Amino acid sequence: MIRSKSNNILLENEKWIPGGVVSLNRKADPNICFKSGRGSRVLDVDGKEYIDYQAGFAASFLGHNDPDINQAVEEALKSSSILMGAGPTTLEGEFAELFCKSVPYADSVQITNTGSEATFHAIRIARAATGRDHVIVMQGGYNGWHNDVACNVISAKSDIGERVSPGEYPFDSLSAGVPDVHKSLVHVVNYNDLESIAYVLKRYEVACVLLEPVLQNIGIVKPEPGYLEGLRKLADEHGFLLVFDEVKTGFRHALGGYQSICGVRPDLSTFGKAVANGYPFGVIAGKKEYMDYFIHPEKSKRVLIAGTFNAFPLTTAAAIATLKKLADPVVDVYGHVERLGKLMEDGLKDIFTAKGITHHIARQGSAFCAYFMDHAPVDFHDVLNNHDFQYDTDYRKKLIENGIFNFPVAIKQNSISFAHSEEDIEVTLDNVKKVVGQL
Repeated sequence: MIRSKSNNILLENEKWIPGGVVSLNRKADPNICFKSGRGSRVLDVDGKEYIDYQAGFAASFLGHNDPDINQAVEEALKSSSILMGAGPTTLEGEFAELFCKSVPYADSVQITNTGSEATFHAIRIARAATGRDHVIVMQGGYNGWHNDVACNVISAKSDIGERVSPGEYPFDSLSAGVPDVHKSLVHVVNYNDLESIAYVLKRYEVACVLLEPVLQNIGIVKPEPGYLEGLRKLADEHGFLLVFDEVKTGFRHALGGYQSICGVRPDLSTFGKAVANGYPFGVIAGKKEYMDYFIHPEKSKRVLIAGTFNAFPLTTAAAIATLKKLADPVVDVYGHVERLGKLMEDGLKDIFTAKGITHHIARQGSAFCAYFMDHAPVDFHDVLNNHDFQYDTDYRKKLIENGIFNFPVAIKQNSISFAHSEEDIEVTLDNVKKVVGQL
């Protein structure tokens, strides 16, 4: 398909913006410039409409331009809710109370603009509270753009090597400019591997283990029975902080976060994306004893949190409206997306089975991923060694040609929104059947 307007916009942007986009992980093949979105549909500048499963990297959980969220933002704007940069606001207090009543393991919260900022603060608190410097993160997890975590997402085997257990993987940096001293303090292990956590703990003074409780940047990789409980036990025994990065799992899977599903209490957790239905908003929350490091009486132990736009009135209004809608039993957001998710999962299984295509459909609520391998993956190396990446890429691009938008990079999560309908799922499955026949 010729996308002349999209390509012209990229070329024009490249004159003034390196790469032509302001977040380079948005750049993909095919290059599509979207003009608008409403509900489950998006429209590109060349006039083509798509059923959207990208959802702003899973942020638009209620759908694009949700009328209730937009109304809350408009009311905040009309009520002269402006940024003063001095003193507390009623909006941030209202949000904090709603949040803590929604997430059972959150004693208190602080508000940021992004999930990356929240994970940055979580690591700082962990280091301040423990007096230690080392951090453990997961191969295949994404926890933000800052120096300690900008590494080891979809790594090439040539960069990290074959599976090792117990053991750790090289720091596969996502960016130049990360000092070696930062790399030396970060230890990367495979998800679902408690032995490798123990291996690192014997060698270094670890401040925290930071992980997505479900790996959702390489599809949907779920914790094996006892894994998250094992991390909690190791944290209690060794004195490090357990930090759940719920920026993706967060409010998409349950009002209380994935932690309310698994029943494991993290010391700290971070949220973003779905918490404000796509408006820029991040949260760090957790046990009071750790959150109070932001106001620690000893200057040498106090953790700085600052940001001119933290709890910006319009985005905070969006977050309040989002939490209220998610909590409304009449609206039944979670019941609706669970039904659609099951419909999608069953439909995909039927199509791939009928065509004799090796597959596994991984799903957690509204989030799903089709793996072209014969079992549920347990970690990144499992995906790397068994998934058919080329078929996945071809499959995604063919779907885009047929009006079904999912990010055109293999093993990226797909997201159903509350705005999707059964008809959307049926249309999608009809196109999947068509695409599989073409491939």
